[in-house]
Amino acid sequence: MTRRIKLMIADDHTIVRQGMKKLLETYPELQIVGESQDGEETVEIAVQLLPDLIIMDISMPGLNGLEATREIKKRLPEIKILILTMHAEKEYIFKILQSGASGYLLKGSPIEELVSAIHAVDRGESYLSPAVSKSIIEDYVGGGVRRPVTTRSQPLTTREREVLQLIAEGYTSKRIATRLSLSAKTIETHRSHIMQKLNIHNAAGLIRYAIQKGWVEGPHAQER
Repeated sequence: MTRRIKLMIADDHTIVRQGMKKLLETYPELQIVGESQDGEETVEIAVQLLPDLIIMDISMPGLNGLEATREIKKRLPEIKILILTMHAEKEYIFKILQSGASGYLLKGSPIEELVSAIHAVDRGESYLSPAVSKSIIEDYVGGGVRRPVTTRSQPLTTREREVLQLIAEGYTSKRIATRLSLSAKTIETHRSHIMQKLNIHNAAGLIRYAIQKGWVEGPHAQER
Protein backbone atom coordinates (compact mmCIF):
# COMPACT_ATOMS: atom_id res chain seq x y z
CA MET A 1 0.00 0.00 0.00
CA THR A 2 1.33 3.45 -0.92
CA ARG A 3 2.28 5.58 2.08
CA ARG A 4 -0.02 8.53 2.73
CA ILE A 5 1.45 11.84 3.88
CA LYS A 6 -0.13 12.85 7.19
CA LEU A 7 -0.88 16.59 7.13
CA MET A 8 -1.90 19.14 9.71
CA ILE A 9 -3.31 22.56 8.76
CA ALA A 10 -2.60 25.54 11.05
CA ASP A 11 -4.52 28.72 10.16
CA ASP A 12 -6.68 31.02 12.27
CA HIS A 13 -9.29 31.42 9.50
CA THR A 14 -11.84 28.59 9.60
CA ILE A 15 -12.90 29.08 5.98
CA VAL A 16 -9.27 28.86 4.81
CA ARG A 17 -8.68 25.65 6.79
CA GLN A 18 -11.88 24.01 5.61
CA GLY A 19 -11.33 25.02 1.99
CA MET A 20 -7.74 23.77 1.99
CA LYS A 21 -8.78 20.52 3.68
CA LYS A 22 -11.52 19.88 1.12
CA LEU A 23 -9.13 20.45 -1.80
CA LEU A 24 -6.26 18.40 -0.37
CA GLU A 25 -8.54 15.48 0.52
CA THR A 26 -9.14 14.95 -3.21
CA TYR A 27 -5.55 13.68 -3.45
CA PRO A 28 -5.47 10.02 -2.30
CA GLU A 29 -1.82 10.19 -1.17
CA LEU A 30 -2.63 12.98 1.33
CA GLN A 31 -4.36 12.55 4.69
CA ILE A 32 -5.49 15.47 6.89
CA VAL A 33 -5.02 14.31 10.48
CA GLY A 34 -5.49 17.58 12.37
CA GLU A 35 -6.25 21.30 12.35
CA SER A 36 -5.39 24.22 14.62
CA GLN A 37 -6.19 27.92 14.81
CA ASP A 38 -3.38 29.43 16.88
CA GLY A 39 0.29 28.82 17.57
CA GLU A 40 0.01 27.25 21.02
CA GLU A 41 -2.71 24.86 19.86
CA THR A 42 -0.58 23.97 16.84
CA VAL A 43 2.33 22.92 19.05
CA GLU A 44 0.08 20.90 21.37
CA ILE A 45 -1.71 19.06 18.56
CA ALA A 46 1.54 18.41 16.69
CA VAL A 47 2.96 16.72 19.79
CA GLN A 48 -0.17 14.58 20.12
CA LEU A 49 -0.71 13.61 16.47
CA LEU A 50 2.87 13.59 15.11
CA PRO A 51 1.98 14.59 11.52
CA ASP A 52 4.53 14.19 8.75
CA LEU A 53 4.07 17.80 7.67
CA ILE A 54 2.37 20.95 8.93
CA ILE A 55 0.99 23.61 6.59
CA MET A 56 1.57 26.69 8.73
CA ASP A 57 0.22 30.23 8.50
CA ILE A 58 2.49 32.98 9.86
CA SER A 59 -0.14 35.35 11.27
CA MET A 60 -1.90 33.54 14.11
CA PRO A 61 -2.90 34.66 17.61
CA GLY A 62 -0.83 33.66 20.64
CA LEU A 63 2.33 32.14 19.26
CA ASN A 64 2.67 33.21 15.64
CA GLY A 65 3.67 30.79 12.91
CA LEU A 66 7.34 31.66 13.23
CA GLU A 67 7.40 31.00 16.99
CA ALA A 68 5.33 27.84 16.62
CA THR A 69 7.70 26.56 13.92
CA ARG A 70 10.72 27.09 16.16
CA GLU A 71 9.05 25.35 19.10
CA ILE A 72 7.92 22.37 17.04
CA LYS A 73 11.33 21.93 15.38
CA LYS A 74 12.96 22.08 18.82
CA ARG A 75 10.69 19.37 20.22
CA LEU A 76 10.06 17.30 17.10
CA PRO A 77 12.71 18.01 14.47
CA GLU A 78 11.42 15.19 12.24
CA ILE A 79 8.17 17.06 11.54
CA LYS A 80 8.44 19.11 8.35
CA ILE A 81 6.83 22.53 8.09
CA LEU A 82 5.59 24.32 4.98
CA ILE A 83 4.74 27.98 5.43
CA LEU A 84 1.69 29.18 3.51
CA THR A 85 1.21 32.95 3.74
CA MET A 86 0.27 36.09 1.86
CA HIS A 87 3.56 37.78 2.83
CA ALA A 88 6.36 37.86 0.25
CA GLU A 89 8.57 40.40 2.04
CA LYS A 90 12.22 39.36 2.19
CA GLU A 91 12.49 39.68 5.96
CA TYR A 92 9.72 37.12 6.36
CA ILE A 93 11.40 34.74 3.92
CA PHE A 94 14.72 34.64 5.73
CA LYS A 95 13.23 34.52 9.22
CA ILE A 96 11.00 31.61 8.29
CA LEU A 97 13.74 29.60 6.60
CA GLN A 98 16.06 30.23 9.54
CA SER A 99 13.34 29.03 11.94
CA GLY A 100 13.53 25.52 10.55
CA ALA A 101 10.71 25.53 8.01
CA SER A 102 11.37 23.50 4.87
CA GLY A 103 9.24 25.52 2.47
CA TYR A 104 7.59 28.86 1.82
CA LEU A 105 4.57 29.20 -0.45
CA LEU A 106 2.33 32.20 -1.16
CA LYS A 107 -1.42 31.89 -0.55
CA GLY A 108 -2.10 33.04 -4.09
CA SER A 109 -0.50 29.87 -5.45
CA PRO A 110 -2.69 27.27 -7.19
CA ILE A 111 -3.57 24.07 -5.35
CA GLU A 112 -1.35 22.10 -7.75
CA GLU A 113 1.69 24.04 -6.58
CA LEU A 114 0.76 23.45 -2.94
CA VAL A 115 0.59 19.71 -3.58
CA SER A 116 3.95 19.81 -5.41
CA ALA A 117 5.45 21.70 -2.47
CA ILE A 118 4.06 19.13 -0.01
CA HIS A 119 5.67 16.29 -1.94
CA ALA A 120 8.99 18.14 -2.26
CA VAL A 121 9.16 18.93 1.46
CA ASP A 122 8.08 15.38 2.35
CA ARG A 123 11.03 14.09 0.29
CA GLY A 124 13.37 16.20 2.41
CA GLU A 125 13.83 19.06 -0.04
CA SER A 126 13.53 22.77 0.65
CA TYR A 127 10.79 24.41 -1.42
CA LEU A 128 10.44 28.07 -2.37
CA SER A 129 7.72 29.20 -4.75
CA PRO A 130 9.12 30.89 -7.89
CA ALA A 131 7.88 34.29 -6.72
CA VAL A 132 9.73 33.90 -3.42
CA SER A 133 12.93 32.76 -5.15
CA LYS A 134 12.73 35.80 -7.41
CA SER A 135 12.28 38.08 -4.39
CA ILE A 136 15.45 36.73 -2.77
CA ILE A 137 17.35 37.14 -6.03
CA GLU A 138 16.18 40.75 -6.32
CA ASP A 139 17.36 41.42 -2.78
CA TYR A 140 20.90 40.33 -3.54
CA VAL A 141 21.26 41.37 -7.18
CA GLY A 142 19.02 44.41 -7.31
CA GLY A 143 20.85 46.52 -4.77
CA GLY A 144 19.62 44.94 -1.54
CA VAL A 145 21.75 43.96 1.41
CA ARG A 146 24.36 41.44 0.34
CA ARG A 147 24.97 38.91 3.06
CA PRO A 148 28.21 36.99 2.74
CA VAL A 149 28.05 33.20 2.67
CA THR A 150 30.88 31.73 4.68
CA THR A 151 31.49 28.10 3.82
CA ARG A 152 34.28 25.56 3.83
CA SER A 153 33.41 24.41 0.36
CA GLN A 154 34.63 21.82 -2.10
CA PRO A 155 34.55 22.44 -5.87
CA LEU A 156 31.29 21.56 -7.60
CA THR A 157 31.17 19.50 -10.77
CA THR A 158 29.73 21.07 -13.92
CA ARG A 159 26.49 19.13 -13.43
CA GLU A 160 26.21 20.14 -9.76
CA ARG A 161 26.71 23.77 -10.70
CA GLU A 162 23.95 23.44 -13.32
CA VAL A 163 21.59 21.87 -10.79
CA LEU A 164 22.39 24.57 -8.22
CA GLN A 165 21.64 27.30 -10.73
CA LEU A 166 18.22 25.81 -11.46
CA ILE A 167 17.47 25.42 -7.75
CA ALA A 168 18.31 29.10 -7.24
CA GLU A 169 16.02 30.05 -10.12
CA GLY A 170 13.07 28.33 -8.45
CA TYR A 171 12.86 24.97 -10.23
CA THR A 172 11.61 21.93 -8.28
CA SER A 173 13.61 18.70 -8.44
CA LYS A 174 10.99 17.21 -10.75
CA ARG A 175 11.30 20.09 -13.22
CA ILE A 176 15.08 20.07 -13.02
CA ALA A 177 15.02 16.36 -13.83
CA THR A 178 12.82 16.97 -16.87
CA ARG A 179 14.97 19.88 -18.06
CA LEU A 180 18.22 17.92 -17.74
CA SER A 181 16.77 14.57 -18.89
CA LEU A 182 17.66 12.91 -15.59
CA SER A 183 15.65 11.10 -12.94
CA ALA A 184 14.26 12.96 -9.94
CA LYS A 185 16.27 10.62 -7.70
CA THR A 186 19.49 11.66 -9.45
CA ILE A 187 18.63 15.34 -8.93
CA GLU A 188 17.99 14.71 -5.23
CA THR A 189 21.41 13.02 -5.01
CA HIS A 190 23.04 16.03 -6.69
CA ARG A 191 21.23 18.37 -4.28
CA SER A 192 22.51 16.39 -1.30
CA HIS A 193 26.09 16.42 -2.62
CA ILE A 194 25.91 20.17 -3.28
CA MET A 195 24.78 20.89 0.27
CA GLN A 196 27.51 18.66 1.71
CA LYS A 197 30.25 20.17 -0.45
CA LEU A 198 29.23 23.77 0.28
CA ASN A 199 28.29 23.12 3.92
CA ILE A 200 24.99 24.87 3.25
CA HIS A 201 21.82 23.25 4.53
CA ASN A 202 18.91 25.45 3.45
CA ALA A 203 17.46 26.89 0.26
CA ALA A 204 18.15 30.52 1.16
CA GLY A 205 21.86 29.76 1.61
CA LEU A 206 22.04 27.96 -1.74
CA ILE A 207 20.39 30.91 -3.48
CA ARG A 208 22.79 33.40 -1.87
CA TYR A 209 25.77 31.28 -2.90
CA ALA A 210 24.57 31.01 -6.51
CA ILE A 211 23.94 34.76 -6.70
CA GLN A 212 27.37 35.63 -5.30
CA LYS A 213 28.93 33.34 -7.89
CA GLY A 214 26.94 35.02 -10.66
CA TRP A 215 25.14 31.81 -11.65
CA VAL A 216 21.58 33.16 -11.68
CA GLU A 217 19.86 35.52 -14.06
CA GLY A 218 19.18 38.23 -11.51
CA PRO A 219 15.97 40.17 -10.85
CA HIS A 220 14.51 39.43 -14.28
CA ALA A 221 14.57 35.64 -13.85
CA GLN A 222 11.41 34.04 -15.15
CA GLU A 223 9.00 32.28 -12.79
CA ARG A 224 9.21 28.50 -13.04
